[in-house]
Amino acid sequence: MTSLESSIRVQREAGTVTVTFDRPATRNGLRSQEWVHLKETLHEIDKNTDDRVVVLTGADGNFSSGAELGDSSEDLFPLAPMQIVNDACLAIRRLNKPVIAAVSGYAVGAGFNLVLSCDLAVADSTAQFSQIFIKRGMSPDFGGSWHLPQALSLHRAKEIAFFGEMLTATEARELGLINHVVEPEDLAAFVDTWAAKLKALPPIALARTKHLLNSSLESSFGAALDREAVFQEHNFTTLDTHEAISAFLEKRAPRYTGR
Repeated sequence: MTSLESSIRVQREAGTVTVTFDRPATRNGLRSQEWVHLKETLHEIDKNTDDRVVVLTGADGNFSSGAELGDSSEDLFPLAPMQIVNDACLAIRRLNKPVIAAVSGYAVGAGFNLVLSCDLAVADSTAQFSQIFIKRGMSPDFGGSWHLPQALSLHRAKEIAFFGEMLTATEARELGLINHVVEPEDLAAFVDTWAAKLKALPPIALARTKHLLNSSLESSFGAALDREAVFQEHNFTTLDTHEAISAFLEKRAPRYTGR
């Protein structure tokens, strides 16, 4: 699997890792090797203390058209292709660092659900979103059947999934499916600003916050309180929490080390 050439490009700059889907001829459709490469890249990022924020984006004016139909690059056991996709989805959710989707153009099918799987999502005014699966004789994957009912009423989620119609960036923002809409020329600068703000935060506390919020949708209020207590007790064993308190008391900017 990993011997097959992947079109994903990975660039690092000052703690920001930009992961770009780069198959413009297919509007950045993703094959098995791209899903594997994405998962492996995220696992590598998780272990690297210098990597602080991840930006997922697409080349040539589109985010991603999702999983490429007719991908027959390998002879795989019938259940394996979806497991490959699911592993990439879980890698985003379990990553101990924030992931921002920077979206232009098409984000459809698994491409749309990639956006929903990220922690934050910013789109420019050219972005279009669709749960296009039904129009290809399929049902949602990459977490779409979970994300949509969590974000919307069940009836609205079914409308979007049943009809597979395009949503504009503004419509997606109004539904709460993405955070912000900007003009195309402002997308990179906006994402850079958010990445800089995230990198200025204490990494351990930020990771804990991500996991607490993700876990809140899967368990009871009492279980959430228990997790909060455990994580808060751990925070007070870290150097970063002591640095945050010292900086506040000394009226200076904190210097976090991720320890």
